[in-house]
Amino acid sequence: MKIYFASDHAGFELKEKLKEFLKGEGYDIEGCGDFVYDEQDDYPDFILKAAQAVAKDKGSKGIILGGSGQGEAIAANKVNGIRAVVYYGGSEDIVRLSREHNNANILSLGARFLSEEEAKRAVLLWLKTPFSEEERHKRRIQKISEFESNR
Repeated sequence: MKIYFASDHAGFELKEKLKEFLKGEGYDIEGCGDFVYDEQDDYPDFILKAAQAVAKDKGSKGIILGGSGQGEAIAANKVNGIRAVVYYGGSEDIVRLSREHNNANILSLGARFLSEEEAKRAVLLWLKTPFSEEERHKRRIQKISEFESNR
């Protein structure tokens, strides 16, 4: 499975650590930026690129990072076919349910609120949790897809 990564300056350091960690776990990683630490960068420049890549590459996933992860998820969710969710700590059930019930394809992490170990656990849980395929969840996702195709 290919994983597309993107972050702004606030998530840059954690992004680089997670990329190396997931390479070690056998995942195919592709970076979408930023490629150098730049305190003046703007997250949409990188996040939208990653979201477009995930939308185009069926079966892939994205991991995006920012200070809170909120703006990054908002940007990613502007791309048709993207279901980005935010995690910045707390119960890991949120991470699991985002895959099981919502078939989320991008995980947005709040780098200012997570330790490296918390982020690693959350990312592995998210990547390894399958969509439940329950009819009610499939129906709800289909309604979102239909709305997207009509706008």
